[in-house]
Amino acid sequence: MHSSTNISATSIIIKTTIVHTASYFIMGLLALVLFNYTEKFSSGVLGGYMRPVSDPIVMFGPAFQLIRGFLFGIVFVLLKDILFTRSRGWLTIWLMLAIIGILSTFGAAPGSIEGAIYTRLSYPTLYDIGMIEVYGQAMILAVGVFYWVRNPHNLWVGWGFSIVAALAVLLVLPALFFAPTAG
Repeated sequence: MHSSTNISATSIIIKTTIVHTASYFIMGLLALVLFNYTEKFSSGVLGGYMRPVSDPIVMFGPAFQLIRGFLFGIVFVLLKDILFTRSRGWLTIWLMLAIIGILSTFGAAPGSIEGAIYTRLSYPTLYDIGMIEVYGQAMILAVGVFYWVRNPHNLWVGWGFSIVAALAVLLVLPALFFAPTAG
């Protein structure tokens, strides 16, 4: 069993913020290309539900993940004795994210139980291939944070996630400066 006494709250929050931002960016970019989100979000039922990927606020989305990662980190700190001391803590993190954050969210989101009950989205739309992105990103977050917190001296993990997270934030800056202004 791994001890959580030497794991600082600040370390968990920073690592969670970085891994979340990096994993969100990686999975979002892959899904954008592989699942053709540009077309998918601009037509059909999702065209009225989702902003187009060219919308400046959507383009700035990866930078907002710093806030979400920070919030996830707070929860992980509160549960650190459960999440980071057991050999399969990554699975606990992933199940927690999947069950509470995706499937049982309080909002009527696509892929959730509430979405199935309260939206007019069809089941294929609610539970389409895009859920691979959502569950996959949660898995990368769970495994990445778990491994990095338990192996703080692994420079490849730390530098890798940090570089991708920094790129995710830096690449969205043009959306702020070159976005069309409202007429």
